[in-house]
Amino acid sequence: MATALEDPILIRHFKGHKDAVTCVAFNPTTRGLATASLDRFLMIWNLKPNSKAFRFVGHLEGVTSVQFSPDGHLLASASQDRTARLWIPCIHGESTPLKGHTAAVRSVNFSFDSQFLATASNDKSVKVWSVYSQRLLFTLSQHTHWVRCAKYSPDGRLIVSCSEDKTVKIWDIRNKTCIDNIIDHEGFANYVDFSPDGTCVACAGSDHTVKIWDIRINKLLQQHKVHRAGVNYTSFHPSGNYLITASNDGTVKIMDLLGGRLLYTLHGHEGPVLSVAFSKSGETFASGGMDAQVLLWKTNFDIFEYKKVLRKHMRRICADEPPHLLDIYPRSPHRHDAKSQSVEINPSYDVTDMQTFDPPVVDISPSSSGSLTKSSPPLVHPSKYQEGMNMQQDGMNNKDLQQHSVLSSPRTSRKKMEDESKYIVHTMDEPVSVSPVLTNALEHIVEQLDVLTLTVSILEQRLTLTEDKLKECLENQEKMLLSVRH
Repeated sequence: MATALEDPILIRHFKGHKDAVTCVAFNPTTRGLATASLDRFLMIWNLKPNSKAFRFVGHLEGVTSVQFSPDGHLLASASQDRTARLWIPCIHGESTPLKGHTAAVRSVNFSFDSQFLATASNDKSVKVWSVYSQRLLFTLSQHTHWVRCAKYSPDGRLIVSCSEDKTVKIWDIRNKTCIDNIIDHEGFANYVDFSPDGTCVACAGSDHTVKIWDIRINKLLQQHKVHRAGVNYTSFHPSGNYLITASNDGTVKIMDLLGGRLLYTLHGHEGPVLSVAFSKSGETFASGGMDAQVLLWKTNFDIFEYKKVLRKHMRRICADEPPHLLDIYPRSPHRHDAKSQSVEINPSYDVTDMQTFDPPVVDISPSSSGSLTKSSPPLVHPSKYQEGMNMQQDGMNNKDLQQHSVLSSPRTSRKKMEDESKYIVHTMDEPVSVSPVLTNALEHIVEQLDVLTLTVSILEQRLTLTEDKLKECLENQEKMLLSVRH
């Protein structure tokens, strides 16, 4: 029986940026949210109450994009200063620039295994970098105008890019060639992203539309013209059933892709909304806008059903190979007539957490540790990352802030840093939390057990079907023998 939908609600707002918030991104492994802004700063917000926020200094001009690596160990950012940066998201704030573009960098995106990074730029190119060696691997350069976004497919074999030349291109990473070209004469896409199953892409259009294309057959499946201005950003719900959009008309909208209709229109920002993103679980989503605010929302709708969809989705992906463009017979497109009616939500009348004080902000300057070079060790230092995450999860009091100033001193030895950081973590009034690494390992084991359970269930179903078919064959054979005898 279907579960009744519940309306999304605004649960918290974050104020700390001094200019437009261009991008929001959830940490997939911890309760953290990264934001990028034209004020040149990155910020990491702890979603627990009464916790500090961290402001990372390094870019020389506005930051246009930010993303955590899928393993949560690194953070990538793009900037108008023509560089992308890789960061270790801890209190040391170590980062290294990726220099190669000749114009502003628009977007960054990690591959599913966290080994590669794709960047899109106003220099009309898409570049792919090695995260480990921090070197440029190759360049994709068939666009004829600014490239606004480039995203990896879920299986890491394709990259989709969109440009102001009014094309969306699909690239084969192995051959480094463009294998599909979607031309839209009505406008260009500001943002593009793969659906969770990798078969479709969503395009946020400058012509006020959101379009869903099936890349296997280069066919438009759905087109939603629900905004009154250009659409800046989209984000798929993990189930693939819903799509959230951010627009210059100041609203965030949620669409039901199965029903092909608009579900919710959310008001909360004063001015254009530039970015929106679902968390990995789909239980929350965040939005950022020109008003320099970051709003955190609780999803609420379809709270039970999407978990079932995720299980089926995981089973299908584990049972079958990822979809290929040429060897899958395409399904017939499932068209819907979009309905104009939706639920309007204005959180200014009912905000559950408006009285929460803005968190204190700790500035993380690169001068405290220096930037990394190509001769430096690999970016991921588990001890530093663990130290930073423990502080973000547990929060720091005034005494901890004094310790933080010691940690940030360049004259402090590494051993003293580690000793003092251990002292900070283990002298908290709160009990020591379980290590995020251990938690992630346990969650991964549970997920694998779920997959095994589902696989056994599938095998049982197939065995039952085989037995039924065999029984039916035997019965038919017996009937044929009887008929022959007669």
